[in-house]
Amino acid sequence: MANPTPTEKTSTPPAPSTLAAAYLQPSASAAGAVSYRAPDLRKHPPRSPRTRLGGFAQLPRMIDKARAVAAGTAGDYHYNCPFDQQILGFTGISADAFMAEIKAGRTDSELLAFIRSHLNPKRSASEIESWSRWFETWTPSLPEKREFFNSVHRQNAAHRDDISTWCDWVELDDFVTFGGQP
Repeated sequence: MANPTPTEKTSTPPAPSTLAAAYLQPSASAAGAVSYRAPDLRKHPPRSPRTRLGGFAQLPRMIDKARAVAAGTAGDYHYNCPFDQQILGFTGISADAFMAEIKAGRTDSELLAFIRSHLNPKRSASEIESWSRWFETWTPSLPEKREFFNSVHRQNAAHRDDISTWCDWVELDDFVTFGGQP
């Protein structure tokens, strides 16, 4: 609408100071709010395995799960699962060392700095990008893993022919677990 008439209501955006305050001190009690400092994975899934931090796929999801385990709110999610073991193996960081950083209350940025400073072997940005692309296209290769993959795929959305990678599978499972209809 170009120019509202005097009888039409226009919404006024909040003052910048209000926006800044809301950004700097978000209310954990706001309806639908998700706390990533201590996520409650009984109420919502962790971030997607495709979400990246510092170029690393799976890292934000692993952070969410580790924080939830530390807070006792992991629900059915597991820290140091085979997906987490993929990124831990690539970085050369132990699950215990990473959990110690989580329990110390580190932010996402601080956790990324920890990983970068402890990479073993050291990795270039292109190696991290290549690994993340591989991770996002990783498929079950062993028959018993493929059987498990297929059974959950069948249960969640047998009609979907676009579920072929572990990332596809995890995102579908998260969606269906929290009430989504595929």
